[in-house]
Amino acid sequence: MSLFNKLFGRPLASWEERKQRLSVMTGVPALGLDALSSTAYGPEAALLILLPLGAAGEHYFFAITAIIVAQLFILYMSYLQTITAYPNGGGSYIVASNNLGKRVGVWAAVALLIDYILNVCVGIAAGIGVIVSAFPTLQPYTLVLCLFVLLTLTIINLRGVRESGIVFIIPTIIFIVCIASTLGIGFVQTWLSNGHPHAIIPTPTMPQASATLSYWILLGAFANGLTAMTGVEAVSNAVPLFQKPAVKNAHRTLTIIVLTLGLFLLALGYLCPAYHIVAMDESKPGYQTVLSQLVAAVTGRGVFYYIASFSIFIVLTYSAQTSFTDFPRVCRLLAEDNFLPHFFADRGRRLVFTYGIVTLAILSTLILIMFNGITTALIPLFAVGAFAAFIFSQIGMVVYWLKKGQGVLQNKMIFNAAGALSTSLALVVIILAKFIEGAWLVVILIPILVFLLNNIRKHYKKISKEIAEPLALEIPKLSPVVIIPINGWDRVAEKAIQLGLLLSDDVTAIYISTERNVKNAHNLTKIWAEKVERPANALKLPIPKLKIINSPFRQVYQPILDYVKQTREDNKTRLIAVIIPQLVEAHWYEQLLHNIRAAGLRTLLFLQHFNRIVVISTPWYLH
Repeated sequence: MSLFNKLFGRPLASWEERKQRLSVMTGVPALGLDALSSTAYGPEAALLILLPLGAAGEHYFFAITAIIVAQLFILYMSYLQTITAYPNGGGSYIVASNNLGKRVGVWAAVALLIDYILNVCVGIAAGIGVIVSAFPTLQPYTLVLCLFVLLTLTIINLRGVRESGIVFIIPTIIFIVCIASTLGIGFVQTWLSNGHPHAIIPTPTMPQASATLSYWILLGAFANGLTAMTGVEAVSNAVPLFQKPAVKNAHRTLTIIVLTLGLFLLALGYLCPAYHIVAMDESKPGYQTVLSQLVAAVTGRGVFYYIASFSIFIVLTYSAQTSFTDFPRVCRLLAEDNFLPHFFADRGRRLVFTYGIVTLAILSTLILIMFNGITTALIPLFAVGAFAAFIFSQIGMVVYWLKKGQGVLQNKMIFNAAGALSTSLALVVIILAKFIEGAWLVVILIPILVFLLNNIRKHYKKISKEIAEPLALEIPKLSPVVIIPINGWDRVAEKAIQLGLLLSDDVTAIYISTERNVKNAHNLTKIWAEKVERPANALKLPIPKLKIINSPFRQVYQPILDYVKQTREDNKTRLIAVIIPQLVEAHWYEQLLHNIRAAGLRTLLFLQHFNRIVVISTPWYLH
């Protein structure tokens, strides 16, 4: 097996797709890590906003968390309805497009794509934050570690969806067990101490209050805490990935994810104030995540602490798995509707949408570099895309039930209407509270991308109109005029001339003469007479002409393009066939030594937009 196959897996046939489908066991890690991992950065982001209130801020943390969990429950009930209504996949783009039209659907798709990109960045950055908490000496290498994890995750996903789910089963189970154990022990300690547990490892000192309580601070904390809800839509968008019965398996997977997330959030909302957990600045030395502080306070810094930290790191960094599963699928849907280049809809060698995965990896790399891999810098951008997508999905489902004739009092309608209202209010809060801190960037970026996608679709429509009309086949009455650019007389040029003579009796080889090869041009004239004209005369074949073009400015491409253009104007009823001789090396890395000009000329000829010009390559294979 080649190294490439060992790294990315052997190619899979289309009929093997069924083996790649998800069960509930593989569905939770493949689609739920985004939601589960948000227990690490969502509560921490909320606590960071409450920090200026000092110890008083902790009193409001549980209430804010409870409201977020209530919002989570509403969305959970809404997406159960969506999964049932759309067994072939009910992501925001599909629901909005089917019920509100493609123009609205593309807004939902763009919001989703931005959410998926930022989810990759936030998840990986938060995971590296856990490692830095456990091993502070690694803090200077935060960005490098983020990029390494992103590369690893990209390779895993290029191997296939099912394999990526299997890889994360054990880490996910360890994560759930470690966090549940920590929270359970913390509850017991808090109960036995009448609400004042003793921390085994003291938590950082709470800073003195530097601000007074205001609705603005509470709204900011609520907006930051809502980042814990991103990823809830992933299951509804990926129903076709599940084994049969797909809908039931999707329901069970979503239930496990939401139930675990809700319980973890409520427990953290209760225990963080009890243990006086402090949110810290990630860019400063000595940074400790909220979960790291809590595990250390409850169990100490023994073996369990490092096992828990490692599991949190795995789940956080690979929470980006949800994005790597769903981002390519949304790109595929957009490509099928002509909003993106069509290659996004092509499955790769492992039955995954390779171009979507690679695009996500590249964009995530750029954002991580821009923000230096710091979670707190990325949080203000987060959640805008997710909640915008939630809104489009929920409003679309309300319209769906209206079309079905369901009354307003029906449970299905009520849950989706409640979801639309609550997510709309939440999005307003997020934009108002986080606009200056970075949300403005996403608010501006969404309409720009929508404009770009709409123009791509317009382009495809224009091309379709231009080439789709069926025409009667016109048979050329004359053979084409053949033009062959050559570098001299050799076997490569000979093969191209042979093909030219098969196509036409009007063949011209052109040679570009510059100050560097004047002598070669003079010699070529003599060789041409001896090696080409004389044998052609003897066989009574049409004699290929040789045209030497002087290039005083040492240009190669432009004189050839000018000659082709002039030939086209002189022969208004004939095709012009440009045959480009090309060396083909045995190894891909040797191609750069010979084929730059051939590829460049071929591209420039295509860009001339001449319908009567045909470009042909004649390869000469080197041993």
